[in-house]
Amino acid sequence: MNNPEPRFYRLLALERTCMSHPLTEPVMLAELLPEAALINAHVRAALNEDIGSGDVTASLLPAHQYARAEVITREPAVLSGRAWFDAAFRLLDDELTIEWQAADGEQIEPGQLLCRLHGRLRSLLTAERTALNYLQVLSGTATRAHRYAEAVRGLPVRILDTRKTLPGLRREQKYAVACGGCHNHRMGLFDAILIKENHILAAGSIAAAIQAARDLRVGMAVEIEVESLDELRQAVAAGAERVLLDNFTPDLLRQAVAIAAGRTRLEASGGITLEHLQTIAATGVDDISVGDLTKGVEAVDLSMRLSVRGE
Repeated sequence: MNNPEPRFYRLLALERTCMSHPLTEPVMLAELLPEAALINAHVRAALNEDIGSGDVTASLLPAHQYARAEVITREPAVLSGRAWFDAAFRLLDDELTIEWQAADGEQIEPGQLLCRLHGRLRSLLTAERTALNYLQVLSGTATRAHRYAEAVRGLPVRILDTRKTLPGLRREQKYAVACGGCHNHRMGLFDAILIKENHILAAGSIAAAIQAARDLRVGMAVEIEVESLDELRQAVAAGAERVLLDNFTPDLLRQAVAIAAGRTRLEASGGITLEHLQTIAATGVDDISVGDLTKGVEAVDLSMRLSVRGE
C-alpha cells in the first residue's frame, strides 16, 4: 500500500498563491474539505448519539407539518462547518433545503443571517442540535485561528496547528483552522515523520534516527524535534528538512535561526499563546505550531429561529 502524500507538504505548494491571507480562498478550502463520505459517516454517528431509538419529543408533532428556519450569529466570528451542518439535516431528510448567505472562511457579525432552511418541522427540530454543534465548534476553531493569523499578518511566518484536537474532530478542526487563515501540520501519525526524543534514544543518535527515517519512508520529508542548539547543529549536519525547536526562548530561537542559516526549515513549538506570538514570530523562524488553536476552543453563539406553517 502506498503511503499517502503528506497533507502538510502538499500545502507548501498551495500556500504560494495566497500568502496575503493563507488558505482562506474558496479553492484552497475546497482542497482541504474531507470527502463527502467521511463527513456523512461522522455526522451519522453524531446523529445516532443524539437520536438513539428516536426523537420522542418531535414525535408529538404532526408528521407532515413544514417550517422555515433561519440561523443567525450573536457574536463576531469566522464561519466554518457548513458541510457538516448540511449533512446533519440532509441525512435525516433529503428533501430539506438550505440556502446559505455566508461562506466558510467569511467573517460574520452579530445579527447576520447565515442561512435559511425549509422542510419538515420534525426534521428541523431533530437535527438542529447536532447541526449547530458542528457549526458552533468549527466556527469557534476558525475564529481562534483567525486571531492568530491576524497577529502575524505581513510577517514571513506560518502558524501551524497540531494533533492536540478534540477527540473525534481531527479532520473537522484542521479544516476549520484553514478557514481561519492558519496552516495544517500533519493530519496524524501516518502522513509525516516527526522524530522525537524517545525515537532518537532508540536509534542511538540524531543522525541515525534521520537516516533510519529516510530508509524506511523514501520520499517522505523528515522533521526532528530538538531541545538544544547542539542538537540543532547535529540535525542540520544530518540534513533534516525540518527541525522543531521545543520550548526555546526567543533568544535561543534567534540563535537557532543564525545556526540554520536557511539550510533547514525551523518550527517553534511549546506553550505558545497569542500573548507572545509576535515576539516568537520576530525571531525569524519559519513556522510556529500552536496547540491552543484547537484545544482551547469556545463555541460561537449561534441561534436557529423557526417559523411554523402548514403545508
